[in-house]
Amino acid sequence: MFTGIVEEVGKIERIQKGRHSAVLSIQADRILEDLKVGDSVAVNGVCLTATTLSSHGFTADVMHETLNRSSLAQLKSGSRVNLERAMPANGRFGGHIVAGHVDGLGKITKIQRDDTAVWYVIQADPSILRYVVEKGSIAIDGISLTVAQVTSDGFSISAIPHTVQMTVLSERREGDLVNLENDVIGKYVEKLCRPVDKQPPKSRLTKDFLSQCGYEM
Repeated sequence: MFTGIVEEVGKIERIQKGRHSAVLSIQADRILEDLKVGDSVAVNGVCLTATTLSSHGFTADVMHETLNRSSLAQLKSGSRVNLERAMPANGRFGGHIVAGHVDGLGKITKIQRDDTAVWYVIQADPSILRYVVEKGSIAIDGISLTVAQVTSDGFSISAIPHTVQMTVLSERREGDLVNLENDVIGKYVEKLCRPVDKQPPKSRLTKDFLSQCGYEM
């Protein structure tokens, strides 16, 4: 589990592409302090597993499903990425519950400065927008952000300068695709509120039961 509070911005050193998968070599610094092979790292909001470690970075495998559902397929050598280690049990919960399981992609349609803040308007599919609520939380490229407005085809967030400067938001331009993860609580609540298709109770009327009651078969 993650919080959506980006710890550092790393850089893609190398991408080894397979037929339906890839191996990312990522340069990092701060997150290497206690990172171990097998640990989870959110890379632009996608939960990946560190498979090897070096003094200047780590590698992670990216499967077919992940490439299809996220913007990781568009990365190239030199691309900068948001990095966050999994939340420790004794850590501060500064953002919101982020699983690192991307729901889909959004498209930045407008970027506008408003005094010190920066507004990002993001177009998204109805399957994602159904869980987006005004003043609710959403993870964009792994960044925990608050939804400011919701429309029929998208939503807007307002980011403070610190968030923009310390993440890859500073490099995003109109037309760019971003990873989106909805607040997981809303999805669970919806599932639990759905009517359950109950199976009819199994009949207790068996041959043995009828024999015990005096019926001859």
